[in-house]
Amino acid sequence: MKVRAILFFCLEILQIIAIAAIVVVPIRYFVFQPFLVKGASMEPSFHDGDYLIIDELTYRLRDPQRGEVVVFHYPFDPSQRFIKRVIGLPGETVETKNGQVIITRVDGAQETLKEPYINELFPLLEDIKVSLKSNEYFVMGDNRSHSFDSRKWGAVSENYVVGRVVIRAWPLLDAGAFFSKINYEVQSQ
Repeated sequence: MKVRAILFFCLEILQIIAIAAIVVVPIRYFVFQPFLVKGASMEPSFHDGDYLIIDELTYRLRDPQRGEVVVFHYPFDPSQRFIKRVIGLPGETVETKNGQVIITRVDGAQETLKEPYINELFPLLEDIKVSLKSNEYFVMGDNRSHSFDSRKWGAVSENYVVGRVVIRAWPLLDAGAFFSKINYEVQSQ
């Protein structure tokens, strides 16, 4: 009788493990993925050591939007993942001039971004002008003076984008949902 009880208990444990694997593994690999922030390029939004949860499903249903914080594979070493904010969208022209970001949209309209997440009084922005292809995004860190981003290595192809940040899980005092979409205040040109 004891052997039968032990076998029944073991079978129950195996069923729990199998159900957990069937539920957790697809979610982990196809819907949500963890990401650990390394470096200061996204301060003050995210700090070195922040543990984030990335939503991989949304961008299968829609394209990234300006202002969203995304994780992507670094174009020159896809084994590395970076975190930055989407500034320029496919087909647009991104220009930095006098410390400001100017977007020329596909329809030709120009706007200067007002970026509330920038913590620097005068972010170091060298003057550049980049026209994006129909499948490219221009990304920059929030800590512009300490960010290695599209200003240095160019645009990110849409197939390199992993997903968007949805949850900060660590540190616990800052844990919670992260709504990275910014409703930009713009000045039309």
